[in-house]
Amino acid sequence: MGEYRNLPVVVLAGRPNVGKSTLFNRLLHKRRVITDPTPGVTRDPVSAVAHIAGKPLRLIDTGGFKLDREGLDGLVVERTLGSLREADLIVLLLEAGELTPEDEEFIELLRPVIKRLIVAVNKTEGGRREAAAWNLLSYGFEKIFMISAEHGDNIGELEEAIVSRLDFSRVETAEELERPIRIALLGKPNTGKSTLSNKLTDSAASIVSEVPGTTRDVVEGSFSYKKNTFQVLDTAGIRRKSKVHENIEYYSVNRAIKSLDEADMVFLMIDAQEGLSDQDKKIAGLACERGRGVILVLNKWDTMPDIKNAFTAVSDRIRFLFGQMEYAPIIPISAKTGAGIDELLKTAIRIYGQLNRRIDTGPLNQALETWLTENPPPTGPRTRFKVKYVTQVSANPVHFIFFVSRPQALSEAYASYLRKRIQKDLGYSLVPVIVEIRPSRKDRKKE
Repeated sequence: MGEYRNLPVVVLAGRPNVGKSTLFNRLLHKRRVITDPTPGVTRDPVSAVAHIAGKPLRLIDTGGFKLDREGLDGLVVERTLGSLREADLIVLLLEAGELTPEDEEFIELLRPVIKRLIVAVNKTEGGRREAAAWNLLSYGFEKIFMISAEHGDNIGELEEAIVSRLDFSRVETAEELERPIRIALLGKPNTGKSTLSNKLTDSAASIVSEVPGTTRDVVEGSFSYKKNTFQVLDTAGIRRKSKVHENIEYYSVNRAIKSLDEADMVFLMIDAQEGLSDQDKKIAGLACERGRGVILVLNKWDTMPDIKNAFTAVSDRIRFLFGQMEYAPIIPISAKTGAGIDELLKTAIRIYGQLNRRIDTGPLNQALETWLTENPPPTGPRTRFKVKYVTQVSANPVHFIFFVSRPQALSEAYASYLRKRIQKDLGYSLVPVIVEIRPSRKDRKKE
């Protein structure tokens, strides 16, 4: 997952119970994948990197929101269309037979983006209800695909159609260490993002190069420090006043998510005098879920009173509010004067090294034996499980899979223990570690 940038985005849309989640898993080829939640309307969409017809793309399942739950008020419509506008391609999933009022409402909702639409009719296995399905052409669709997400009928044809409609020219697959270190400058307005960007890129006005594409990723500028090239990713628009009826936080966080998908790490800018906001906590949480490095940048530190232990007091308060992010360094700076920026960039280089660190399976499982000896799993009949082995499946994001005899018995507390031992013992002290628990092959057969 960490080896791709600028992936095309495909969104699965449709009313509940038409089989979107089944199709999502089918297109992922039934592999268990760590998924990324991103803000939605009434239930968070789930996304994962899928390889379809040999091409990588980001697949988003919007399952769970019902258009008629709260009525089609303006905000729900605007949010729904907002998420669909970000898609390079939308797969509208319908069911053969008569359309429900909800289906018809959805079709009307999608008319403005019909050029980016593929229509698939589910549950037509073995030709079942195909005649009724052809009636859907009366809604103005140029073509429909008869599929069965459950049984796999015609999925190959649908996959080829999806890939043929996408532009993969911007996808990057170069080795992580050959690339610049990509920094997303995030934080609420007036925390000094532009000032820091200009200081880093040594320009009076940020160097902007607009990259064409649906999500319009903007790179503010590049700079070098100690033989490392950095790239600053802009979050332009986060300060724009929102229109009436729009939810400011929703759109601000959505822009931040775009930067997170492209970045290696986040400089989360915090005004030293004002402290943290709820949006800061949300952005940090999203960065953590995606396995991105985070540095909590306390800007305007030069305006703080020169009191003994002031930094310790502010740090303690931040640690208390962030809870699970004790690994994220806190660096005080002044973007205006440049104080603290050397330490900020040295820390960023250390984080980048940890993000790209890989551990061989042999030493990793030797470490696992030590962890299990020092804190053995429970032995009760209901709580008993056995950790068979562990493997690292990716760097940047750092992702480990533990194969376990009874995954359902392994508590979140024990998973947290394993995660913390990886961070402490294996050189990941400054970065988030994704831990996935799976049944071992032998135990999978028993189920």
